[in-house]
This record gives sequence, structure tokens and C-alpha cells, in this order.
Amino acid sequence: MYSTDILLTINIIKKMAKAHSFHVPVMGIGFTIDSPLKLAHLGIDSVVSMVDDILVEKIRKMYCEKLELPYKEISAKVEDFRAKRFTAYLDFLNEQVDRKFEGLKNATAEKGQEFRSYLEMLPDGSELKSEFLNVATNFSLTDIGDRVKEFLQKGSIDVNIMTKVDKDNYSKGEKLPVEYNDAHAALRGYANSNLRSSIILSAGMNPRLYNYIEQFDDFYPDGMGDIKKKIVLKVSDYRSALIQGKYFAKKGIWVSEYRIESGLNCGGHAFATDGYLLGPVLAEFKEKRQELIDSVYETFVQGCDNRGREIPDVKLPIKITAQGGVGTAEEHRFLLEHYDVDSVGWGTPFLLVPEATTVDKSTMNQLANAVEKDIYLSDISPLGVPFNSLRGNTKDVEKMARIANGKPGSPCPKRYVALDQEYTPKGLCTASHKYQKLKIDELDKEAISPEEYLVKYDKIVEKSCTCVGLGTSALLVHGIEPKVEGPGVSVCPGPNMAYFNRKMSLKEMVGHIYGKVDVISRNDRPNMFIKELKIYVDYLRDRVEETSSDMNRKQEKYLLTFTHNLNEGIEYYRGLFTGLKDRFEDKKSEMLLELDSNLDALQELKLKIEGKKLAKVTAQ
Repeated sequence: MYSTDILLTINIIKKMAKAHSFHVPVMGIGFTIDSPLKLAHLGIDSVVSMVDDILVEKIRKMYCEKLELPYKEISAKVEDFRAKRFTAYLDFLNEQVDRKFEGLKNATAEKGQEFRSYLEMLPDGSELKSEFLNVATNFSLTDIGDRVKEFLQKGSIDVNIMTKVDKDNYSKGEKLPVEYNDAHAALRGYANSNLRSSIILSAGMNPRLYNYIEQFDDFYPDGMGDIKKKIVLKVSDYRSALIQGKYFAKKGIWVSEYRIESGLNCGGHAFATDGYLLGPVLAEFKEKRQELIDSVYETFVQGCDNRGREIPDVKLPIKITAQGGVGTAEEHRFLLEHYDVDSVGWGTPFLLVPEATTVDKSTMNQLANAVEKDIYLSDISPLGVPFNSLRGNTKDVEKMARIANGKPGSPCPKRYVALDQEYTPKGLCTASHKYQKLKIDELDKEAISPEEYLVKYDKIVEKSCTCVGLGTSALLVHGIEPKVEGPGVSVCPGPNMAYFNRKMSLKEMVGHIYGKVDVISRNDRPNMFIKELKIYVDYLRDRVEETSSDMNRKQEKYLLTFTHNLNEGIEYYRGLFTGLKDRFEDKKSEMLLELDSNLDALQELKLKIEGKKLAKVTAQ
């Protein structure tokens, strides 16, 4: 029998939420490919990319050999090989994380110091930490035994699918059914795995893919409201969340989390939307959270009824999480406490933490030495979406060498983003040698000036192979020769990288998040909201400058809407920062001055837009 004190402690622990208030989002294709093996047993959630099945097969083989586990190759000749590779890899991760987690749980009774080290990584003041430390201090760990072990929390092995990376596939010249498309096969690979976790759907709606989810029972709740595989939507605004949440609800599928990411102050692909800033977006979600739950739940109940699905006995909850540009413990706490978010994503800084991500030594050194000018919003992505990149990365060096040798473009060995169908229904990647050669051949026939030719040529060859480059680092770290891929590495840090300048241990990074230590040596890092605003204003300036005086009505509407939303955002922040007490006190006056400066810049840009509009009318 357990004492009353021990039982009370166990009951409190049992009710605890996640061990940590942060998560590690997906980064590139390979940088978080094996992060769950490093983090999940410590209670930290991380996200695996579901783009490159060739990479996950190589990583699975490497780990099986390293751990002396049986390995059976899933070759490209096997039917449905893409889905089966993902299933095999995710099941492998699940098994290995469970093994490590069991080892940690056994440490509660056998190795007290090892367990205390685990607790030390938890945030100070958390109920989970204080209650466990109370147990460790007042009772023998052996006395609590297996009962306490049940309440240790494992981090989630989540996966990410970019919904639009959904290329058609062919076999023997015949187009395969839609369920063999890239994103569909990746989804099936996850659905067939043993994981109990979440799938993050990013890059916008793909109705065909969303409809396909209906075929898998693991995405539906049972009568108690339990969902084995949860849906997480990465969204940029409340309206998008409501529309997509109801889309799934009509099918009897519940969206468990809405993950809000800054449009531009983030790593990887950047979706600027219409100038909506993170703060106002989070404020709207906070204000309308219950409205979102009630509205979507009403549709969900009807959807379950229409499809003969079991309606849970309880109203299902949602989580609101945020990520993009957070860099200090104060900003972390502010997001949690002011906007009531459930977790905060810390991505870019973890690229300097080998215990959490997989980054080759050369790339890590480049990242550690990067300053603001080295991290830029590029047009290199074949998806045609602005892409945060690092100047001088080895994949770009490789690209420039090919251009200099008269062979621009990538060999395109994997074709994951061969989505352009201008020349063939099977699609070409705009970063591929074949596509760029066709485009340059067309350009050579145009009767244009040398200056105009150079501008168009540079635009064609600017595209870089990211689907290969973003995964190569994992191969290099694990000593796998990149025979197919080549050695070039693409890397996609957010602007926040400029303020983190050295390799860090996991304990240091987690300590930084919770305010135990400060790993930022510079004292000029701007507040995350101000940084995002400046990036948006710069982005708008570039769009205005590239728009000719004969802009069409659609361009005019977009620019003016963008300007209006930024103006609204500035006014929101002015009211927010002025009214804050005991928050950002060391930077508040500077932040208010920055708001004024950006407002002046915004007014100048609005005048330029109006001037172009007037010039067009006058010319007509």
C-alpha cells in the first residue's frame, strides 16, 4: 500500500500537461529527421519531415546497422514503396524512443542522479518538477516504484507534410492513381504506422489530400474523445483556421491544434499572406478561441452523424501554439501568458544544438558565424515561395559552379518538387538542368537588349535544388556518402539565427528558453515583434519597387491591403506595448520608437503606391 502523501503526489502528477512548454518544429528535410531519437524520451516534442523517402530509408539502414538490428530493404521496385518506407521508419523511431524512455523510467528507481538530471531540464516552477522533487526528497524512489513511472511523459514523434508537395507519379509510363501522389503516399505511410502522435499539415489547403484522410480510422476520435493520430494545421490567420477546421469537421474529423507561425520571421518557406503580423493574429485567436471551438464542434457533431461516426461524450479541446522568431525567455513567457498559447516553437536556434538536430560541422560553423546580412529572404525555392536562406551555403556554391561551367540547374535526382507542367505533364522542377536549359533556349530566341537578357537569365538560374540540399546534412553527419545527392547542403534558418553565435548543449538551450541562462552574447537583438514588423515593411518595399507604374488592379489591391494590415498591426502594438506592465521594460521605449519609424516608412510606401496609381490613370 502507498501512503496518503504518495497517493496525493501521484494523483497530482497524473493530471499534468506536457512536460515542456516548447516544441521543436520541422526544419528542412533532414535537420530534424532523427530528432525524436534525441529528444522524445526527455519529454520534448519534435517534428519529422515526410518529403524524402529515400533519405529515411538510408537513415533507417544506418541506425539498424549501428544498433545491430535486423534491416530489410524496401526498394523502389516494391509496390507502394514510398508509403512503406515512411511506415517502417516511423515504427523504428517509435520502438527506439520507447526503449530509451523505458530506460529513463527505470532510472527513477535505479539511478537517482540520472533521473534528477532529467528533472533539472524542466522549467522552474512547473508542478511536474516540484512534485517529483518533493517525492525524491521526502520518499525513497523505490517506495514509489512502478506507479510513478506511469506519469513520466514522453515527447511526441510528430510528422510534417507540405500539402502542395504532392507530385503525380508514374509506373511504366502510366500515371498512377492519385493515392500514389507524393503527399498522399506520405500520409498513408504515417497513417499505417504505430505512432500515437500528430501530423502537421502545412503550406495551405489541398482538398484532395484532406479528403483522403477520411479513409484512415486513426484520425477519428473514439467515444471518450481519444484520437490516436491528431490533425495539426499550420495557419497564418483566424479565418484560415476556421475554414479548414470546419472542412475537416464536416467529415467527422477534429483538428486538435492550430499552429500559428509568423509569415516572414521564420525559417524555411515564408508565406507573407496579406501583411498580418503575429501579435494581432494571436490576439484574435485568444479572443475567439471558444467561438472557434463551439463553431467547429457544432459542424463536427453533424459531420459525425452524417457519416455514422461515434460522437464523443465530451467536447473535444483544441490547442493554440505559436512559432516564428522567438528568442528569449521573456518572449517565450509572454506568448504563453499573454496570448494563452499552449506551446511555443523554437526552431532556428536548435540548429546549433547537436543533441537535438542533425547539422554537419561545416554548416553549423557557417550558421554560428552568420550575421543579419547573411540570412536573407531568397527566391531560390522551386516552389515559387520566398525562402529564408543562408548566404554562401554549399548548395549555392555548387549551383554557381554549374552556372560558371555552362550547365546551370540541378541533375534533379529525386524530383520531389517536379511540379511545373509547362513542358511535360510529368512535371519538371524549375531548379533542374532540363527545365533551365529549355527556358534559356527560349530566352536566346527573344529579341531583347543585353541588359534585359541578363535580368531574365539570372531569374531562371536563381532557383536552387532544395529537396536534395535540405536533406544532405543528415547524410554527412552520419557518414553516409551522398552518391545520388552530391555534397552540397542547403540550409534555411530564420532571421533569428543572427543572434545565436555558438554551438550549444541541449541543457544550455533548454535553460535559455526557461530563463536559467542567457546564451545570446549580443545586446542589440530586437524584440521578436519589432523584428517581424521590419521584415514585413522591407518585404512590402521590395514588392512596391518591383511593381511597374502600369500595375493592374489586382496588384494595387494587394499592396494597399498589405499596407492597411501593417498599419493596423502597428497601432495594435502601440496600444499593447504602452499598456504593458513589467514586460520588456529594458526595450519598451526603443520598441515604441521603432513603431514610429516603421509607421513613417509605411506612409512613404503608401504614397508611392498611390503615385503609381495616379500615373496609370493619367497615362490612360
